[in-house]
Amino acid sequence: MIKGSVLRDAIISAANSISNNKKAVDELNVFPVPDGDTGTNMSMTIGNSVAELKNLPDDVEAGTVAKTAASALLRGARGNSGVILSLIFRGFSKALKGAKSVTGENIVAALETGVEGAYKSVMKPTEGTILTVARESAERAREVLRTKHDPVKIWDEVCKQAELTLSETPKLLPVLAKAGVVDAGGKGLLVIFCAMRDVFNGGKIVEPKNAKKKEAVTVDTFSSVVGDFDQDIHFTYCTEMIITKKSGCEDASKLRAYLETIGDCVVVVDDEDIIKVHVHTNDPGLAIQKGLQFGYINLPKIENMKLQHKARKKEAETKITPAKPEKKYGFVAVAAGVGIETMFKDIGVDRIVKGGQTMNPSTQDILAAIIQTPAEIVFVLPNNKNIIMAAEQAVKLADRKVCVLQTRTIPQGMSAMLAFDPDADFNTNRTEMTKALERVSTGMVTFAARDSDYDGHIIKQGEILCLENGKLSFVEKDLSKGAYKLTKKLVKGDSSYITILYGSDVSDDAAENLASHLRAKYPNMDINLISGGQPVYYYIISVE
Repeated sequence: MIKGSVLRDAIISAANSISNNKKAVDELNVFPVPDGDTGTNMSMTIGNSVAELKNLPDDVEAGTVAKTAASALLRGARGNSGVILSLIFRGFSKALKGAKSVTGENIVAALETGVEGAYKSVMKPTEGTILTVARESAERAREVLRTKHDPVKIWDEVCKQAELTLSETPKLLPVLAKAGVVDAGGKGLLVIFCAMRDVFNGGKIVEPKNAKKKEAVTVDTFSSVVGDFDQDIHFTYCTEMIITKKSGCEDASKLRAYLETIGDCVVVVDDEDIIKVHVHTNDPGLAIQKGLQFGYINLPKIENMKLQHKARKKEAETKITPAKPEKKYGFVAVAAGVGIETMFKDIGVDRIVKGGQTMNPSTQDILAAIIQTPAEIVFVLPNNKNIIMAAEQAVKLADRKVCVLQTRTIPQGMSAMLAFDPDADFNTNRTEMTKALERVSTGMVTFAARDSDYDGHIIKQGEILCLENGKLSFVEKDLSKGAYKLTKKLVKGDSSYITILYGSDVSDDAAENLASHLRAKYPNMDINLISGGQPVYYYIISVE
C-alpha cells in the first residue's frame, strides 16, 4: 500500500516536474498562435496544490491528501488541459474518500473515475489527446489488477501504457503527425505520472529548477508564503520594448538568440521598420543594451512579476464576501484591454475577469467574480474557447445559479450581451443570447509565436496570422494588408455592420487608415472603429 505521506510527496514532485518541463511541453503545441500553452496551464493547475500539500503532516491519511489536492487543482484549473488534469485528480479524491492508504483497487478506481469525469466535461472529445492517454492508462490499470494488487506495480504499468499511448497519438491526429510531435496534453500527463511513480518507488521529490538562482534574486518584501507559489516564476522582470531599426542593423534573429540566453518567454517580432521585443529576464538592462545595438528604443516597459504575483496572491487569499442578490440577472465577462473592458461595463457587465489569450484565468478567478456579482442568476461570458471549461467548473462551486454561454471571442460576448432582455425569463434569454453569438463572424489578427508547418501553411515566427472564426485563414507579412483582406473574407451579402477593435500595439493612425479603406470599399455598411487596447491581437474584427 502507498501511505498518505508518500502520495503527498508524489503530487508535490509531479508539480515540480511539470514546472521544470513546461517549456518543452508548450513547444509541442502545433497551432502557432500565442496562447495559454498546455504545459504552462498544467503546471499552474497542479502547482496550486503544492503549498497546501506541504502543510499536511507525515501521518496524514491518503484520503485527506487526495481531497486537498483535488480541491486545489479544481480552484487553480487553467485552460482546457488544466481542467482535464483537475478532473483526473478529482477521481483520486472520490476513490480515496476515507482511505488511510492507497491500494491497487484504489488506483484503478481513481483513474477510471477521473477519466469518466474528464470525458463528460468535454463536449466533443477528441482521441489522440490527453483524454486518450488517461483512458488507456486506466484501462491498463484495470487489466493489471486481475493479476497484481500492489499499487506501486500497477502504477508502473500505468506509466508504461501512458508512454505507449502518447507515442501513438500522431496516428490518431494527422496534424500531430505532420508536425512530427506527440500531443502536448498527453505529454504533460506522462511527466506528472512518471514523477509520481518515482516517488512511489522510493525516489526523492523532484526539486524545482533554478531554485538556487531564484534565491539569489531577492526582494526584501518577499514572504515565505509567496515563495511557495513562486515555482513558475524563474525570471523576475517582464521586459518589453519597441526598437526603431537603424540602417543596416543585424538580423533580428540574432537579438532573439541573445535574449534566450538571459531569459525565457522570448518573442521578437521583426517588422519593416521596427522590432517588437518581449522577454522575461533577471537582467532587463542587458536586454535593453542589446536592443540599442539594433536601433532606437521606444516605450520600454519593465515590470517585477514577483511583486505582482505577491499582490495577486494576497488579494486571492483575502476572504471574498459573497454579494447579496440585488437584482435577478448579473453578468461576468473575461476580457483584456481597457477599451474592451469599458465596453463590456457600458453594456451591463457587472464584473470583469482580466484574461484571455495567453492569460487563461483560473476557475477560482471566475468563481470569485461570480459570487461578487449581486444577482440571483449570473451569466458568464468566457470569450475564449480555452476558458470555457474553467468557467463551467466554477458553476459547480458557486452559491447561486450560473449559466456559462459558449462565447469563444470578444465580439460573440458583445453580441450576446446586446441580445439580453431584462424583461424576459431565464430560458428565453439563454436561447436568444446564444442565437446572437452564433450570428457573429469574428476575424482576429495576431503574430506567429513559433515556426510551424500548420494546415498547409509554412509559418515563420513573427509573421502575421489571420484567423477566421478561430481557424487559420492565411498568413501575411504586412499587418494592414492582412487585416483588410481578412475583413473582406468575413463580409457576406447580408452583412450590415463591421466593428474593428484595435489592440495596444496598433497606432491610432494605422487603425484609422484601415477603417478608411474599408469605408471606401463598403460605403453602405456601418463601420465602427474602437480602441480595444487588447494585448496579443492587433485587430479583433466582427461582421454581422
